[in-house]
Amino acid sequence: MKTTTPYFDGFHIQTLNRKRRSIEKQMEDQLVMLRQKSLSQLSEYFGRFIPSTFLQPSDNRAHSRRRVFSKSNTFWGFFSQVLSADGGCKEVVLKMQSYASMNGLKLPSSSTSAYCQARKKLQRSELMKILKHTAKRLNYMPERGYLNERRVVVVDGTGVSMPDTPESQAAWPQLRHQKQGCGFPTARICAFFSLATGGLLSFEVGNKKSAELPLFRKQWDTFETGDIFLGDKGFCSYYDLACLKGIGVDSVVTLACRKAVKASEALEVFGANDLLISWKKPRWRSDSAYTHSQWEALPAFIQLRQIHVTVNVPGYRTESFHVITTLTDADQYPAADLANLYLQRWNVELFFRHIKTTMGMDILRCKNPDAVFNEIIMHFIVYNSIRMLMYEAAEERGVNVNRLSFKGAVQALRQWEPGLNHAKLNKRERRRIQTDLYNVISDNRVPLRPGRSEPRCVKRRPKPYQLLTTVRDKMIEHRLRNKHTLKMP
Repeated sequence: MKTTTPYFDGFHIQTLNRKRRSIEKQMEDQLVMLRQKSLSQLSEYFGRFIPSTFLQPSDNRAHSRRRVFSKSNTFWGFFSQVLSADGGCKEVVLKMQSYASMNGLKLPSSSTSAYCQARKKLQRSELMKILKHTAKRLNYMPERGYLNERRVVVVDGTGVSMPDTPESQAAWPQLRHQKQGCGFPTARICAFFSLATGGLLSFEVGNKKSAELPLFRKQWDTFETGDIFLGDKGFCSYYDLACLKGIGVDSVVTLACRKAVKASEALEVFGANDLLISWKKPRWRSDSAYTHSQWEALPAFIQLRQIHVTVNVPGYRTESFHVITTLTDADQYPAADLANLYLQRWNVELFFRHIKTTMGMDILRCKNPDAVFNEIIMHFIVYNSIRMLMYEAAEERGVNVNRLSFKGAVQALRQWEPGLNHAKLNKRERRRIQTDLYNVISDNRVPLRPGRSEPRCVKRRPKPYQLLTTVRDKMIEHRLRNKHTLKMP
């Protein structure tokens, strides 16, 4: 008999015959959900700094499919790896297993192979886009407190080392006086920082044959009209001062390679130690870092200010120095303000210390040049993200961001991260945790200690081990390693 009972809206008779899903199918669906989740809930806090659009699956073969270590998971796993105190790949896999366990999912493999292969697929160009985005975000933050509200860009260079592999040695050779197998590849980095926010704006990497000036000149497009460039005596060059002035960027550096001009030779005397001087264009040489046509385009003379600064602080290595600047208006830029500005140049040393010592970039882990570049970029991305977090915390509490401890912020993030990964937190609870995190970061302040002397000396003595003077398979170790008088056989 034919039934005439109408079906209810939204009621499908075929669902009555559907079989109950198996446990394996439910676990598979949960694994798909895990793949779509970020490895770390750090993405929810840094997502406004690093939008998810940068981490979408690629159209090409690399990261084109949804896997446990998807593009997003791999990036945030790399982010968490740089942020962690250990910094090993195994720790990222263990975090993935912990996250799966808390959500009742099947644990992924304990091998680091899948994660390492996924990390190799991260393109350098994509990481550079993320770094430039964080630099722009920091650039939008208000600059204040430096020379008529002008942005001050401080520049300096540093070095990092990495594992001794043939690929890295070819890209960044070790020092010439070191024996083969006894040294490590060393890369040179020249970076631009915002003095107000401490954020990294750009960088270039070279080897031991790359001086800071060529790496510095590659980044001139980072400057904007009206910026003030702040550097040490390594950047005191007629060519650079003249070219930067031509694009609307003033410079404040210390005198090098030239004799100080006497008051009797000055164009104008603004004060006892403040002179308006003129530099003549140097002669071009074949070994110059610029071409003859670039030399011809330089002006025959440039007007500068020479300020003699005396350091009366006990314990300081330097007793006096000369500041050279293109800010020639003595009324708008008093000598005392320029001397104080150059004193702030030491902050760039602290920025590099945060990145190399606090975050552990001094000795890199990757073993080939492409992976080393990605590791350097990721360190800078994490550094800028922490800087933005510190800036927001300082804004909420009305504190100067330079007074906040960078190491304290890193330690707080390391301890807060397990709580952020809790699956049962709602948006209100996450917001409360974020507010508490901001309060903790803003409470870790660096005391004001003007004039404090911090000599670059090591108090703790190293253990009396022999130095490696040849390759390991040919090295003969002394039995009595405490006796330094023994000689190699």
